[in-house]
Amino acid sequence: MSQAPNLISQSVCFGGTVNFYSHFSTACNSEMKFAVYLPPQAKSRLVPVLYFLSGLTCTEENFMTKAGAQQFAARYGVALVVPDTSPRNTATSGEDEDRDLGTGAGFYVDATQEPWSRHYQMYRYVVQELPALIAEHFPIQPERQGIFGHSMGGHGALICALKNPHQYRSVSAFAPIAAPMKCPWGQKAFTHYLGSDLESWRTYDASELILTHPFQRPILIDQGTADQFLETQLMPEIFEQACAKVGQSLILRMQEGYDHSYYFIATFVEDHIRHHVEMLT
Repeated sequence: MSQAPNLISQSVCFGGTVNFYSHFSTACNSEMKFAVYLPPQAKSRLVPVLYFLSGLTCTEENFMTKAGAQQFAARYGVALVVPDTSPRNTATSGEDEDRDLGTGAGFYVDATQEPWSRHYQMYRYVVQELPALIAEHFPIQPERQGIFGHSMGGHGALICALKNPHQYRSVSAFAPIAAPMKCPWGQKAFTHYLGSDLESWRTYDASELILTHPFQRPILIDQGTADQFLETQLMPEIFEQACAKVGQSLILRMQEGYDHSYYFIATFVEDHIRHHVEMLT
């Protein structure tokens, strides 16, 4: 049995509770934080669970405080789990110099390059360690997991689901970094975390993965047309083209006038939760 996480705070919300925790992560070799929303149904039975992966510079708090998702999680009876976006305060050289590398920018990969490889093991943390901890200490149904995310976290959600289709029964994303090998954010992160081997990059690029790892269920993506990062960093059309090549069911909704913010996420978060619930229950 793993040690129970340390409860930092708890607040009642829509009949359930928003809880913030810390624990020592063996994957990241550092303290990590995460948030959990337990709906009121969790008081009497086990519930399905949705993991939300946040974007650059975010913490475990942003989605819980800005997305307005708890009311819909309560309505549909699902738990929400939100990990932090990276290890923090690890004394890794350069981790606090740029907003798109290091602290708040783990990119949900397992770093292989020094000095990042000592702590930046976010893929293993999200896919293995955190779900095991949640399954052991919270009233959830581990066989009913879904995953979604925003921007860098949308990238993370897609690769986690594509690489682990038997673990995640549903996946969706808000404005994901859909082709990280082709955009400045992804190229910078992959170079530092993974080195120069492009084959290792492909294992963390959803537009490459989908060609050999199609998901057996529909994928939902919402993307704002007024997103300032749409053309230079996100590139959903590349993922759309890759899905078409392999016959992957993709619901790509271009939302007129919406930007990259949590106002955009809050507008469509019920649609995403409903998308997951339909596949989880």
